[in-house]
Amino acid sequence: MSFGPPPAAFGPAAPPAWTPPSQIEQALLEAKSREDWTAYFNALADTRLYFEIRRDGADAEPRKTIPVFGHDPRVPGVRIWPVFTEGMLPAPDPHRVLDWQSLGWFARVWQPSDPAMIVVNPGSPCEAFLPSAPPHSGAWSQHRSQGPVNRPRVRTIRFGGPLKGPVAHGLACGALLIVRYGFPWNAMAHHGNGYPLERSALQEWWGVGSREEWQEQQGSLLDPDGANPVWEFALNVRRTIARDFGGHVDTAYWRDAVARILRDRAEGRTVLTPDGVTTTPTVPEAETEARIKGVQHLIGRITRYEARFRADGILDENRFVTSVDAWNFGRASGMARWGLASRYCSLPEAERAVIEAGRLSARSYKSWRDFAAGYILGRCLHFDDEEFGTWYTDVADLHQLLMSDPDSPWLTLPFH
Repeated sequence: MSFGPPPAAFGPAAPPAWTPPSQIEQALLEAKSREDWTAYFNALADTRLYFEIRRDGADAEPRKTIPVFGHDPRVPGVRIWPVFTEGMLPAPDPHRVLDWQSLGWFARVWQPSDPAMIVVNPGSPCEAFLPSAPPHSGAWSQHRSQGPVNRPRVRTIRFGGPLKGPVAHGLACGALLIVRYGFPWNAMAHHGNGYPLERSALQEWWGVGSREEWQEQQGSLLDPDGANPVWEFALNVRRTIARDFGGHVDTAYWRDAVARILRDRAEGRTVLTPDGVTTTPTVPEAETEARIKGVQHLIGRITRYEARFRADGILDENRFVTSVDAWNFGRASGMARWGLASRYCSLPEAERAVIEAGRLSARSYKSWRDFAAGYILGRCLHFDDEEFGTWYTDVADLHQLLMSDPDSPWLTLPFH
C-alpha cells in the first residue's frame, strides 16, 4: 500500500513555491519529496496532530470529543479525516475548535464507521493521504516520537508567526510557559493542548470558567501594581540602597533598613489626600515587629535563592533580582494565549494583552536575563518554599534552554 498523494487518476499536483511554516512542515516536505515515508511518519509521530471537534459536544462533555470529518473533491464520495500540524493551524474561530492526539492514537481508536482516509495538512505541498483502516494503518501507527510530544523544546513559526516587533516581544515574555510544553513560542493564534484541555486547565489552576473571569484574571496580571506588595517592598528597598550607594548591598544593612522603614511607617502621621488632611493611625508595636520579622525572613529566602541562581547561571556574579513583576507579566502573556485557545477572548484581544505584557516588562527590566531572574524568583517564592524541587529545577532547565538554543527569542529578539 502506498502513501502520500491522492489516487493517481487525479494526477500529480506540481507544488507551488511554498515556505514551510515551521520545522515540522519542513521535515514533512523534505521526506515527501524523497518519498521517504519512514522519515515522514517519524516526523508526524514527533508532533501534535490537531483535528476539528464539535464545540457543542466538548462544552457538554469535555472528556468526550466528537471529531468533525470532511470531504476532498479529489476523492469524491469518500469522507476524510483532516489533521493539521502546528504550523498549518487556522486562526482561532469562535465556532470552530480543535483537539489533538499523537499519530498512533488514530489507528487505535479507528472504527468501521470512521473515514477510511486521514489527510495530513490537506491542500499543502506536505500533505499525505493515510489509509486509516487496518491493516494499512499498521504501517504508520508503529512509528514513535523521539520522546514525549509535549517535551520542552524551542520551536518557531517561521512563516505566519511574528518574528520581531511588539507582538513577538510580548510572546517571548511567556516563553518559559510555552516552551515548557514544546509549543511554538510565537504562535499568536494559539490552540495549545486543544479546546477541552485548555478550558479544564484554566478552571483547575486559575478558577477561570467564563469570559468575565478571564478578563478579570488577565487584568490582574497586567496591573503594574499587582505583584505581591511585600516582595516588591523588600526588593525596592534594596534597589534604592544600591542606587544611592553604588552597587553591592550588605544583607544585614538591607534587613536593618527594612526595619527602620517599617517602624517609621508605623508612627501616626498627618498626610494630604484628595479628601483633605488625614491622620493615619499608629500601628501597634507588636504588629509592626511581626511585619519586620516577616520581611526579614523573606530577605533571607531571596538571598538564598539568588545564591543558587548564580551557581546555576541564572544570575551573573554580583547581580541581584530587581523586581518580581516578571512573574505576573510572563503569566499574562500565557493567559492571553490560554484565553484564546479556550475561546474566552478574540485574537485581537489576546494580541493587545500580549503587547501590553511586553511593554510593561520592558519598562521594568533591562534584559532577558534580568526578566528571567525576576520570573523565576517569583515562581519560587510562590511555589517552592526553598525546597529547590521541580518548581525550581524545571524552570532552571528551561532558562538554560532559552539562553542557549539558536532559535530562542531570548537570543534573536532585542529586549528593548
